[in-house]
Amino acid sequence: MITRCRKWLLAPAIVCLFVMLPQQGYASTPYEGYIWNTEGRDVRSINGYVHDRAIDGAYLPSGPFNGAEDLFIGPDDTVYVTDTGNNRIVHLSADDELIKVIGDTEGPGKLNGPKGVFVKEDGSVYVADTKNQRIALFDREGAFLKELTAPDSPLLGPGFSYSPSKLVVDNRDYLYVVSEGNTKGLMQIDGNGDFKGFFGSNDVPFNLRDFLVRLIATEEQKAKLPTVQALAFSNLAQDGKGFIYTTTLGTDVNQIKRLSPVGVDTLNRGANKYGDLISYGGPFQVASFEDISINPDGLITALNVTTSRVYQYDKLGNLLFVFGGNGDQDGVFTTPSSLAENAEGTIYVLDKARNRIDLFRTTPFADQVHEASRLYVNGRYDEAKAIWDEVIQLNGNYDIAYHAIGKALYKAEQYKDAMDYYRSANARGDYSEAFRQYRIEFVREHFAWFFSGAIVLFLGLRYGLPFLFRRIRRAKAIGGREGNPLKGEVEAS
Repeated sequence: MITRCRKWLLAPAIVCLFVMLPQQGYASTPYEGYIWNTEGRDVRSINGYVHDRAIDGAYLPSGPFNGAEDLFIGPDDTVYVTDTGNNRIVHLSADDELIKVIGDTEGPGKLNGPKGVFVKEDGSVYVADTKNQRIALFDREGAFLKELTAPDSPLLGPGFSYSPSKLVVDNRDYLYVVSEGNTKGLMQIDGNGDFKGFFGSNDVPFNLRDFLVRLIATEEQKAKLPTVQALAFSNLAQDGKGFIYTTTLGTDVNQIKRLSPVGVDTLNRGANKYGDLISYGGPFQVASFEDISINPDGLITALNVTTSRVYQYDKLGNLLFVFGGNGDQDGVFTTPSSLAENAEGTIYVLDKARNRIDLFRTTPFADQVHEASRLYVNGRYDEAKAIWDEVIQLNGNYDIAYHAIGKALYKAEQYKDAMDYYRSANARGDYSEAFRQYRIEFVREHFAWFFSGAIVLFLGLRYGLPFLFRRIRRAKAIGGREGNPLKGEVEAS
């Protein structure tokens, strides 16, 4: 009786323990985790990132931010905030303490409406000083060094307006600059400020209606039609190998690109869509990616200001996580303007309307996915498979995991099992290839039986059938004589 009572008393405690465990592992968030599957539907997923803390300029000695536009995390994990409305760069430590303020003192280094910042390995600071129409350079201590004003080149064309807003600097000290209103591509400028050309321009979008109108329009009517131009880049980032990643506004495909050293997009083989694929309860809104960050493993994290959400993709462009949204709670944003990622994988999101920075840390689920993704994109399929198996146990909606396991099984020449996982991932092309290999393997394994059967069939057709036909004809002949016994006598007479 006492034992039975103990069991009844212990049962509620066990239930409470299981209810509490998920809350400890995954903190509650004001947004629901989801992911787009291979069928183009959004399905629930475990959150990859949760809100950790916020940095509010009002609590810093430098005072509140004012319409800050850009973030950059330096090689030492310190944070540079482009505080646009206050005409300065605010430099913070990894522990959210103020280190210094750059460009706020009177003199040649005073900034005016800066919108972008980049910091090199040696600590030198490059600022897109937008309203001053220049790039301002400062040393690691914040002292002004020099300026790179609007370049002079016939390649720019007449009336070119130089308004630098974002930039990166490569290991040759070449600058790649986004200039507001420029649709010809990134501006490539050397360390002396000389213009070297446009880099990686977007294609001019094709419009069937405009094409048909121009076919039938007169020359006078054509002169009045608006000029079709390529779309302008909105931001850029650089990975450790020197590839330039760009974001583009105003298009629903290939909004994110990875440009090779010769300016060719190496991320998109066709027309890829980034952001949300469809919209519920209203008209579809084209994703507007305002900023992008690339971590050492090639993970792409992009900020979509249309939905105020952050989208993270692997090196191949597969969606891993979505988080954020509109609102005034911790974890969502009012007007997000920039993002960056530190060495520990913490993502910083700048909200220029709330004048603060929100920090997001990874969940244990995201750590698993990141590790599996890192192994997978580096071709270590077998090592990744075990982790992807765990991911599926936690989230059965994660199509990427099924596809990755299918790839591992395919590489291991387990084609039949690979077909099952490719089917679950709705990977039709890979399924067809696995089926083709399985068919070849099946024939190879059963070749002896096929060969023996072919020999038997050949012998049957070559000798058996003629023999059978002769026997049938002989039987019919004998049967005919037995059925008419007078036939022989009549013929004899």
